[in-house]
Amino acid sequence: MFKSKKLISVLAATTLALAGCSGGSDSGDSAGSASGDVQLTVWSSQEDQSGNDGWLQHVEAEFEKANPDLKITWKNNVVSPADAGVTVNQDPSAAADVYIYANDQLGSLLDAGAVGELSDDGMAQLEKQAEGTIADSIKGQDGKSYGVPLEPNTWFMYYNKSKLSVDDVKSLDTMLEKAKVSFPLSNSWYLPAFYAGAGATFFGASGNDAAAGIDMGNSAADVTKYLSNMVKNPNFVNDVDGSGIGGMKNGSVDVVFSGSWDAKNAREALGDDFGVAALPTYKLNGKDIQLKAFSGSKATGYNPQSKNAKVASQFAAFLANTESQKSHYELTGVIPSDLNLKDDASVSKDEVAVALFDTVSKAAILQPTIKEMSQFWNPTENFAKALTNGEVTEANAAEKTEAWAGALK
Repeated sequence: MFKSKKLISVLAATTLALAGCSGGSDSGDSAGSASGDVQLTVWSSQEDQSGNDGWLQHVEAEFEKANPDLKITWKNNVVSPADAGVTVNQDPSAAADVYIYANDQLGSLLDAGAVGELSDDGMAQLEKQAEGTIADSIKGQDGKSYGVPLEPNTWFMYYNKSKLSVDDVKSLDTMLEKAKVSFPLSNSWYLPAFYAGAGATFFGASGNDAAAGIDMGNSAADVTKYLSNMVKNPNFVNDVDGSGIGGMKNGSVDVVFSGSWDAKNAREALGDDFGVAALPTYKLNGKDIQLKAFSGSKATGYNPQSKNAKVASQFAAFLANTESQKSHYELTGVIPSDLNLKDDASVSKDEVAVALFDTVSKAAILQPTIKEMSQFWNPTENFAKALTNGEVTEANAAEKTEAWAGALK
């Protein structure tokens, strides 16, 4: 998957040269001096392209209005953000000019020379729209930005308001006393939230310092002890293969930890008792520890190997500007990442959006995108399954945690 250092340097030089072609243009709002006939291939999800009046078609029409000197032939194909990185990397020279990708694919896209650096104007747009983990989610190890975030990607909590109050859901321990709590503890994307809250770091503060490695922190063994006891609590349910939402539907579960993708399911399951909140704290050695979820984004990117790299760069930024994100929310229900929309009349009334913004700003850490992170998932999944199976106990927590940490190096 990853190229030799020599090839990487050649590809990186190509990427920078092509990105430089777009520098100085207004990538967020216009195509600058670009004119004439252009063909752009764009990849996005099926939901973005529903019929002739889908969101993608709407934004393309707006881009044409903003750039009357361009005559654009659009070729839209359905490739989900989750699959974009793999599909682009199969043959970057034949891939889309513009695509939406999940940011955890950034490292491999960079290695393949398949994602372009933002222009100066694209950076100016990004700085107005994003900060913190969202802004950092599309940064490479070189500190440069490769796309504009379109939507946040993290998780929070749905709960039954007839069982738990607004104050109750601030504490995981309180919820475990009063209600059935489902949590995907055997999932390696969710488990780290307990350790991150207690001081674990993942490739440094920026999430892209390979030399810093993964440090589980001084409290890791104590966190494991807490979790080994939590799984024995009769009110705890390990959420596997959607069993949490299923339990919420049949009334056997009162709390589910998931993301915006499950909002519709949770609403249907709970009806008038639908509640949603940012992540709670848990009590560790007498202190309240904030759960901190991995956070990333889905972002718009452009292919520097495109025959129309300049216009592709500009459209990629336009596809995620404030107005485009607002129409995305209005037409598809996808919650935007743009800070300018946090207080928008419609978004601010959406309690799922509020919980998502709160989690990103207060209860999340950046999910690293560097290739070294690939060594984290399998050992963590094995450790998480051992926890939920009862193989990890309070008595052997320190030993098992040390072995897990050792497997991550």
